[in-house]
Amino acid sequence: MASKSNSNDHKNKEPGVSTPKNLMIPMLLLLLKDWNAHGYELLQKLTVFGYDSVDKGNFYRILRQLEKDDLVNSEWDTTSSGPAKRIYSITKAGENYLDIWAGTLGQYQKMLDQFFNMYSNFFSPPSFTSKREDSED
Repeated sequence: MASKSNSNDHKNKEPGVSTPKNLMIPMLLLLLKDWNAHGYELLQKLTVFGYDSVDKGNFYRILRQLEKDDLVNSEWDTTSSGPAKRIYSITKAGENYLDIWAGTLGQYQKMLDQFFNMYSNFFSPPSFTSKREDSED
């Protein structure tokens, strides 16, 4: 019986909606395509893609891994007042990797478009006027 209640609890829970972490990589590369930026600037720009909160430690680990993978470069910026900051830029390999991601995401977009077209056919929202008309009869 315990498994039945656990099963029902699972059915009543709504799945949490969050942006997949691996999507952060193409988004970072895309942001770096047009301009070089400090890590903090990149972190702020991610909000455009729906990242409301990002673990900063994980974010900087991702940037370091991208650098190890030769997808981004960084240099120390000592021109501004305060402590030196790293400025990140995309490499040619990073641009190629971004192109691959764009193709893959384009395929996913087609699949999602098909899903939502089918979904809307099955679950179109009821019209408020038709409900009111039904109750008046």
